[in-house]
Amino acid sequence: MSKNIFMKKVLGIVMTAVTVMTAVLSYDSFIGEGTQVIAAGRPVNIDSCTISGGQVVVNVSTASAPGSDDGKYYLFADEVYQDGTTGKVVASADKGGKATFSFDLGLGTENSNLSKKFLVAVKSGGSYVQVSDEHYITNPEAVATKTVGRNDHGMKGILPNDANADTFKDLGIAQMVYNLYMGDIVGPSSNPAYPTTEFSYDGKTYQFNTAALQQYDGFVRWCSINNFQLTLTILNNKTSAGADLIHPLSRDSHVCPGYAMNTKEDGGTQHLKAIAAFLADRYSGGAFGTVDNWVIGNEINARTEWYYMNSTNIELNVSEYVKAFRIFYNGIKSVNGNARVYNSIDQEWNRKSNPGCFLAKEYLDRFNYYMNREGNVDWSLSVHPYNAPLFDPYAWKQQAEYVNTSLATPYITIENIYLLTDYMCKPEFLNPAGQVRQISLSEIGYTSSFGEDAQLASIVYAYTMAKSNPYISSFILFRETDDAHEMESHIAQGLKNLDGSKKMSYDAYKYMDTKQAGTYKEKASQIIGQNVDEMVANRTFLKRNGWFLND
Repeated sequence: MSKNIFMKKVLGIVMTAVTVMTAVLSYDSFIGEGTQVIAAGRPVNIDSCTISGGQVVVNVSTASAPGSDDGKYYLFADEVYQDGTTGKVVASADKGGKATFSFDLGLGTENSNLSKKFLVAVKSGGSYVQVSDEHYITNPEAVATKTVGRNDHGMKGILPNDANADTFKDLGIAQMVYNLYMGDIVGPSSNPAYPTTEFSYDGKTYQFNTAALQQYDGFVRWCSINNFQLTLTILNNKTSAGADLIHPLSRDSHVCPGYAMNTKEDGGTQHLKAIAAFLADRYSGGAFGTVDNWVIGNEINARTEWYYMNSTNIELNVSEYVKAFRIFYNGIKSVNGNARVYNSIDQEWNRKSNPGCFLAKEYLDRFNYYMNREGNVDWSLSVHPYNAPLFDPYAWKQQAEYVNTSLATPYITIENIYLLTDYMCKPEFLNPAGQVRQISLSEIGYTSSFGEDAQLASIVYAYTMAKSNPYISSFILFRETDDAHEMESHIAQGLKNLDGSKKMSYDAYKYMDTKQAGTYKEKASQIIGQNVDEMVANRTFLKRNGWFLND
């Protein structure tokens, strides 16, 4: 990521021992009210939960109606941190094989149901008993008032370290990715020259730091002026003004760029809802331009590095993230119905370089389980299929120890990216329309530390792989210019050297998607020793048994 990619390589190693030793608040010890647990065998199914006009309509069914005291179903609306029959009854219906509930959405009021979860209960023995799983509203775009046409016009992108429009236009860049640090933008303005921005949401007024927002306002506007489609990645950093945004299990001394969002307490939960709506409102057309894509957290399976919570229990970690994702998905889509909302995983599919993190495949599977169980929506996937290790120079021929063509592969890199996209074609991963989800390679890059020719061949091969895959919508190269600190670890992923001079890879990336692409594909093919287009079309998989290319 732009603020410090090297954290990905070294911070996890340094912090792992501390994290493991301090993770005394286990899932079991954190159970209490509001814990998400896997439910099984509940007799009532919530078939749909949708907005219709100003109402929420919930349809339920059962093959065998549960017994009750009064022949009624009761629909509870819970905040994300609540579990079971602890929220409010918002509707009731006669018990039977099918039933429909209808109640006020309450959008913009203190009783808003936009981001709440719903469950069915019956009265039994004088108490409410939950008889269905939880379910969220699945069409928040039905109330969107600032839906903006998307700026989809190409997959070639960059995560920039400078705002040099001339360079990016010369490269033919269509997409940008940028990080937004949530803790920085909340609270009173840090500069009196920029008065505090106030935003009212669900009956409460929230403050936003106008001085800090200048950075993002300017970048969003700059992207709009220069016709770069923009993706913002929302990171939850620690600040005094954003203290309530940090999950209770993330408040120890652990240091990293991103912490789990607070879906455990009411104050933090309501604040997250307001931030989601505020950002979507601010960056959906108008004076600042538009953010088409939002990534909620970065590499969320990398627990100790990018989405920290002081628990190694994957069910707790995933379920808490899903709650935050639902808040942002419904909050953003209720403003701009065309926005896409992404989760984010790294390339560590079945291998942990840091034992304190989670496997990307395992995390994705559990995320998808909760999303299906609680109401399938059109979420999208962001993945970072870097080489393994990150400074490996040969994208087309990875080390057999790390990369193979089975789903048991330790890593997903560009060489076997089709494993991931094939996996996302499985029926249980499809969106509500039965389509494969949007998949963004929102961070990828190749070093020139072991030769500019290898970097050129890697970029051409990788871009050709991505372009040929119908399910990949973005190819975001990490940075245009090298970073001196990263270079100490043999990571020189820029298209330019530190002095601004162009590497061989600059023109190769520039001419992808043009009539001159063939020239650079031929160069890449000569370096690789095989025709790049044929390799991609045939899914030719090369491997080596050691560090060197011919091992």
